[in-house]
Amino acid sequence: MKKLLAVLCLGSLLSLLAPVASAQEQQLRIGTLAPKNSLYHRQLMGLGEAWRKAQGGGRYLVYPDGSQGGETDMVRRMRIGQLQGALMSVVGLREIEPSIAALQAMPLMFRSWEEVDYVREKMRPAMEKKFLDQGFVVLAWGDAGWVRFFSKKPARHPDDYKSMKFFAWGGEAEQQEIMKRLGYTPVPLETADILPAIQTGMIDAVPSTPYFALATQIYNTAGNMLDLNWAPIVGALIVTRKSWDAMSPATQQAVREAGAKAGAEIRAQARKEVDEAVAAMQKRGLTVNAPDAAQMQAWNTLAERLYPQIRGRLVPAATFDEVVGHLKDFRAGKR
Repeated sequence: MKKLLAVLCLGSLLSLLAPVASAQEQQLRIGTLAPKNSLYHRQLMGLGEAWRKAQGGGRYLVYPDGSQGGETDMVRRMRIGQLQGALMSVVGLREIEPSIAALQAMPLMFRSWEEVDYVREKMRPAMEKKFLDQGFVVLAWGDAGWVRFFSKKPARHPDDYKSMKFFAWGGEAEQQEIMKRLGYTPVPLETADILPAIQTGMIDAVPSTPYFALATQIYNTAGNMLDLNWAPIVGALIVTRKSWDAMSPATQQAVREAGAKAGAEIRAQARKEVDEAVAAMQKRGLTVNAPDAAQMQAWNTLAERLYPQIRGRLVPAATFDEVVGHLKDFRAGKR
């Protein structure tokens, strides 16, 4: 009787604890550098609604504005279970899979969004498999506009920036070394440090998308923008494979569909907002400096000098060559 009573008590205790354990498992915490209430934040919240609806509840939290640290920090938090996902640019994604850098770290390689889309779709299946092998599931692909150079002083030629202190992402030591060899002065910081750094004179120039420059008010201090599409900012929404495997097949399907929809919306709206952001900043005093033909040739020459240093270092050699091959096919009409 005592044994039977003990078994019944244990069974009752487990039945009481089961809902608690289930509730603890139903958590999805997503980090991002995107500003609160921005396009990116709104799309993440919409995906959360799809996740909650599919599984009948759960705790879904989005941490915007880099409140979980830089993108390298968010990768670390995902690996130790503090976050279950993140919407990040290539800066963070390459901490998981280095070959992803090919979509962002090859300046002046892409001439249009059509080229970016073509190359990304060609590489996407293999890229998503690489992320899965590293323990992450890609739910959506997005972008955030072209990188432009914002500076305190007007600048049009590559040499104009050699007297300036340039913001550089803290985790990209190899990129900083390349900049130094070319005669530039990188100052490694986290994204959250950009505004105070440029206000205090720690840096003089910032590579940024127009939307980010507007949202963070960078342009108020760095009031000159070079009208040059240096490189696209490409990103993805990823979740840990552990959190993905914990979802039911029906929830996975719902989240997949919501992720694809969010990615398409982000790409469409982000590209539209580039011109809108520039126009809004111009109304508030931003000066747009366009390079002439000779200055543009100098930028192309600089990019050509960069490619041998990027290939095999910032971008795996095979992936670099793959991108070049896809672009040749696209431009030759072999789509």
